[in-house]
Amino acid sequence: MNILFVLGGLLGLVLGGEYLVRGAVALAQRVGLSPLVIGLTVVGFGTSAPELVTSVQAALLGAPDIALGNVVGSNIANILLILGLAALIAPIGIARRSFARDGTVMLAASLLCLGLVMLGRIDRLAGILALVGLATYLIYTFRSDRDSQQAAEPLPDQARIGLALLWLLGGLVLTIVSARFLVTGSVALAQAVGLSEAVIGLTIVAVGTSMPELVTSVIAARRGQSDVALGNVVGSNIFNILGVLGVTAVIQPVNVAAQIATLDIWVMLGASVALIACAAFGGRVTRGQGAAFALAYAGYIAVLLV
Repeated sequence: MNILFVLGGLLGLVLGGEYLVRGAVALAQRVGLSPLVIGLTVVGFGTSAPELVTSVQAALLGAPDIALGNVVGSNIANILLILGLAALIAPIGIARRSFARDGTVMLAASLLCLGLVMLGRIDRLAGILALVGLATYLIYTFRSDRDSQQAAEPLPDQARIGLALLWLLGGLVLTIVSARFLVTGSVALAQAVGLSEAVIGLTIVAVGTSMPELVTSVIAARRGQSDVALGNVVGSNIFNILGVLGVTAVIQPVNVAAQIATLDIWVMLGASVALIACAAFGGRVTRGQGAAFALAYAGYIAVLLV
């Protein structure tokens, strides 16, 4: 039964995330947001909705290790697994000018997360500061790209706006319900097989809640839209730390598991630095680097499960 809860929750998160992103992008196009802003914020943040709902549910249900493990594990998976697989399909070009801003914010958010983890507890004040940082970043992004990017084509009629709202609300409801099933099943499964909640959060839950990012990035890579694939991952990582962890800590302060402080947070930081190095020295993520990312993720998972 616990396995059915986990599988059902994962499937529901994938479907809910898909409809939520579809509705959010349609609404964003209707109000004339630029493609860059849509990719970085609406798509990147929209695909993080499963992480947000799952982490909040985990914290409220008394499973803080799953809440924090989900954030850290999702960020690791986003770069090493998702971007690695996307680069294997097609090398990912990196626009250095825009990445200089967004990559810097991602690295700063990762360092902030490292500092909070080292303190051993992420309290409400830290959560508020993270949310203020996210709001500042969003305001700056919208202002800086408002005039420099061509607006997306608006939706042609009001009926499609109604459909977009239906997708958005339906996806949100499905995501919330599925997240509860996933957390409940994951906690019980961890207890049954003797794995810690942190490991479950870092593996099954993290990869499961990252499925929308995986689908979005792989499809973008196959279509040659490397900027969407990269923007999705970077935007999602920023939102996971500043938004997901921020909201979770405000609702329910999170204690940090020793394992996350000694291993996983450093893997997350290393993955962020590796991506920035690819941008700084090559201006792209090649197939070889994508393979290295994917192999590094496989090795990391092996360490967790051994």
